[in-house]
Amino acid sequence: MSAILDLTCELIRRRSLTPDDAGCQALIGERLRRAGFAIENLTFGDVSNLWATHGNGDPVFVFLGHTDVVPTGPENEWTSPPFEPTIRDGKLYGRGAADMKSGVAAMTVAAERFVTVHPKHRGTVGVLLTSDEEGPLNQNGVRRVVEEFRRRGQRIDWCVVGEPSSAETLGDIVRVGRRGSLSGSLIVHGVQGHVAYPDKVLNPIHLAAPALAELAATRWDEGNAEFPPTSFQVSNVHAGTGALNVVPGALEAKFNFRYCTASTAQSLRERTQAILRKHGLDFDVHWDLSGEPFLTQAGVLRTVVEKAIKDICGIVPRADTGGGTSDARFIAPLGAEVVEVGPVNASIHKIDEHVALADLERLPDLYAAVVGALTR
Repeated sequence: MSAILDLTCELIRRRSLTPDDAGCQALIGERLRRAGFAIENLTFGDVSNLWATHGNGDPVFVFLGHTDVVPTGPENEWTSPPFEPTIRDGKLYGRGAADMKSGVAAMTVAAERFVTVHPKHRGTVGVLLTSDEEGPLNQNGVRRVVEEFRRRGQRIDWCVVGEPSSAETLGDIVRVGRRGSLSGSLIVHGVQGHVAYPDKVLNPIHLAAPALAELAATRWDEGNAEFPPTSFQVSNVHAGTGALNVVPGALEAKFNFRYCTASTAQSLRERTQAILRKHGLDFDVHWDLSGEPFLTQAGVLRTVVEKAIKDICGIVPRADTGGGTSDARFIAPLGAEVVEVGPVNASIHKIDEHVALADLERLPDLYAAVVGALTR
């Protein structure tokens, strides 16, 4: 069994459901320690974060990843047990195989190989891992680590995130930016009462429906050359006591903007609240900004990554800013150039998640080529 396949399997066997690291970082930390890395464990609350560095000074290159995985769903629907790595038909199956234990393993192997061959490389090579990327709050993972980095004055020049960015074949897409994510929790107040006495109630469902419809129909911006237009989606609506003859006193709705650089979080908040007021609603809304949009312009890192993909994978990648959010949103504000490049994402979060063995074997070479070009 190859080094990358062996490590990926070892990681998949660990049931590291967010935010439980289940020993993944201890395994990786010990390997990197043996390779000469300085290891620091940054634990915040119930979240494990690993910061491993080799060398010192500038420039600073960092591999970024997460060891936590999402729940499996019904385990009896998996063809093989989700935490027992299984090979069939040229693929490795297991929860986290693509998102993102293969990427973490590949970054680890690439870092080991590079510092072994180039122990006196220039600058600093770092590996940053968290067990809180897949969780709903992301408070004590990379977000918190970056706060600590700011306090210390720790800079990052270049960062490669091993998230599964590819669509059809390894390296066909490089994520060079991400949309921002702004969520709202809305409460529309009414007056509860008997459905038979409409003159004595104020139905928040009737009141909120036209406002939500207008929000859904609003064109928030036209996007730009790097990003598609901002989108708005209602994800949850709840009202009622469960009784058929009672008008509820309140309606709760949750919604989310995935927004591009053509809008700002402040402008979206203001426009949303203006629409709610226009409909005469008595409302409260709580906002949660989980990340601003960012874009890594064409430059040193993108050039190096694109060349590595051409050399290793034999294709020309497409720069893209689609998909959800990732921990890259916390690294970019440090002034770093950040890209995401990793395995094919078609099976992530699904039953029978998998990664192609051929892609798995090429990943360490791809990552080693990038770090080598920047710090050798």
